[in-house]
Amino acid sequence: MKTQLSKIEKLIAELCPNGVEFRELGEILDYERPSKYIVKSIEYSDEYSTPVLTAGQSFILGYIDETEGIYKASKENAVIIFDDFTTSFHWVNFDFKVKSSAMKMLRPKGGAEIDFRFIYFAIRCISYKPQDHARQWIAQYSKFEIPIPPLPIQQEIVKTLDTFTELEAELEAELEARKKQYEYYREELLTYGNDVEWKTLGEIATIQRGASPRPIHKYITEDPMGVPWIKIGDTETNSKYITSTKGKITQEGSLKSRVLGKGSLILSNSMSYGRPYILDIKGAIHDGWASISNISQEINIDFLYYYLLLSKVNSYWESKINSGSVSNLNSNIIKSLKIPLPPLSEQQRIVDILDKFDSLVSDISIGLPAELKARKQQYEYYRNKLLTFTKRNN
Repeated sequence: MKTQLSKIEKLIAELCPNGVEFRELGEILDYERPSKYIVKSIEYSDEYSTPVLTAGQSFILGYIDETEGIYKASKENAVIIFDDFTTSFHWVNFDFKVKSSAMKMLRPKGGAEIDFRFIYFAIRCISYKPQDHARQWIAQYSKFEIPIPPLPIQQEIVKTLDTFTELEAELEAELEARKKQYEYYREELLTYGNDVEWKTLGEIATIQRGASPRPIHKYITEDPMGVPWIKIGDTETNSKYITSTKGKITQEGSLKSRVLGKGSLILSNSMSYGRPYILDIKGAIHDGWASISNISQEINIDFLYYYLLLSKVNSYWESKINSGSVSNLNSNIIKSLKIPLPPLSEQQRIVDILDKFDSLVSDISIGLPAELKARKQQYEYYRNKLLTFTKRNN
């Protein structure tokens, strides 16, 4: 890496000793609205081949079998999809369709002497968070300036940063393989027959829906002594525990909500149906959650947490929702789920095994997650270093 940096520094000294030109994004990039590429159906299936994309964090929402209105992209003809409201964006080099019109497709203007991949990395260095819910590209984002060094420098920087992204991709693929292995063992360890006692969740615990004080904006507070407000969407997907919240509500608001203590188990009943979490804090839960409390001493709460993660449990939730007029997990559905009750010593043995697996794929302080975090930090450091130029005075 030091050799490559020295090569780039030498090129900069030779080709642009007085600094480089800066240009607005709107001068070098054209945009296209996505109207003709919007998906007609959201009946996604892994059996289909065409991905449906969002410019937000989710990126690939699913796959469809539509054959018309597909955006044709490739390694030689890549595109940046840009969320016009959040300014999140992704590099795409494969065919796709899109979920909504709330984005722009960005491509270089004809005749521009630029490496498009360099532009992508340069945009990554822009620090900007929209303050209002409005379309950003034309009004604001396209006005941002980025450095445009000579093409040989752009190409060397791209080569260096792509090396980092390839290493990241390899680590992410290995981590994904570990996660699949973990999920396989979790399914195997928690598969029981008639050799153990079974009870419904309603028989071994109290199920209650969360509550949101109305109007919620009246109770949101920045007071550090406020009650943590646990909302759907604020949680880390792969985390077992909820350790903090983005917002707080007043003590008055908490009286109109459902406050749970540390160690409580909650279950999402609207988004990511059935995703469980254990509270590592005391907090009030949004009405998108269901609480599982007064849990019988017959079952270890961590054992129950892992059981609720099983694919067959998720399939059970979906079958109940799809078979009726309900659109979310209500208390009756949750109560009806059957839970195995092996001996407590067996439950603890399984929890100990799965906790180790969970740490290996989720704990950012050890193993592959820690290595991946370090690699990302290193990449961001070099990206910012390589893309910092002195602006040439005209």
